[in-house]
Amino acid sequence: MRSPKDFFKPKAIGAPQPLMQVPYRPSRMIHFFDPSNPKMATKVPGLAARSDVVLGNLEDAVQVDNKVAAREGLVKIAQSTDLGGAQLWTRVNSLDSPWILDDLTTLVTEIGSQLDVIMLPKIEGEWDIHYVDQLVAQLEARAGIERPILLHAILETAQGVANVEAICAASPRMQGISFGPADLAASRRMKTTRVGGSHPGYLVRTDPDPENPDATRITAQQDPWHYTLARMVDACTANGIYPYYGPFGDIKDAVACEDQFRAAFLLGCVGAWSIHPSQIEIAKKVFTPPVDEVRWAKRVMDEMGDGAGCVMIDGKMQDDATYKQCKVMVETAKLLARKEAELAEAYGFSAEDLA
Repeated sequence: MRSPKDFFKPKAIGAPQPLMQVPYRPSRMIHFFDPSNPKMATKVPGLAARSDVVLGNLEDAVQVDNKVAAREGLVKIAQSTDLGGAQLWTRVNSLDSPWILDDLTTLVTEIGSQLDVIMLPKIEGEWDIHYVDQLVAQLEARAGIERPILLHAILETAQGVANVEAICAASPRMQGISFGPADLAASRRMKTTRVGGSHPGYLVRTDPDPENPDATRITAQQDPWHYTLARMVDACTANGIYPYYGPFGDIKDAVACEDQFRAAFLLGCVGAWSIHPSQIEIAKKVFTPPVDEVRWAKRVMDEMGDGAGCVMIDGKMQDDATYKQCKVMVETAKLLARKEAELAEAYGFSAEDLA
């Protein structure tokens, strides 16, 4: 383990100074696209206009024969496309693959100045982050990159879950973690072929009625991911980085997708993956704080002043703890309102509020 005194020192001579704090930037949806697909590449500007983050995917969903084309396609897109205010991320191939060295070397040295975050699949422990941290620092120094490229891990193995706290704390480059349900299900030997969401077999059932034992007993599906997601949120928050829900695979089931995203939002996630354009607006809707709740939170903060003590507002007790909850809601809303004028108006923020 590095000494605390050395934690924020560059890991290579000439690499940029690591960040002391990871800034929050709106990232309600991380929209995936395949850079090896020329038709999809032409749609990137339009997708960027609708998304907080566009991510060039080099790993799963890209066929082996297209790995090089995807990497080269992402470089071309980054060098020639105006993404407006959208962030550019990439998901590289796994650390045990034959493509990862070329992925990192090419992307950092050729488009490092345009690249905000590198997403790393199947991270199992802090040692994986240490390896990439060192290599990226060396490549940044070689390319003369002036700001550090951040890292984002995907939590998709049982060992990764067991080490999630150490992964979050492994480097100042850590931006966040995404929940990867499909690979995690395989790693745990779970008996499901779904990508995210609940399962009809994972349920609870009411007790039988002693007076009518043949009566129908009510059942309810449960969330098999709740423990993992909650642990991930705690680990990220404790280390000053950001948690994200990953993919929801049933594209046609917009209702269940929205439900899953909302559960993640309520737990503390700041965004989710969008693997189809139809999910962009779902994520935007869910991870944008509701107008009525923001206005209520503003009222509580206004009436409580410095947040000390206890007041009653419309018959509801408000104290230091609720003030802190309201502050989280309002600060998140302000960040989004600075990006979208219509949100500023809906929330009732003045120009002075957003200064």
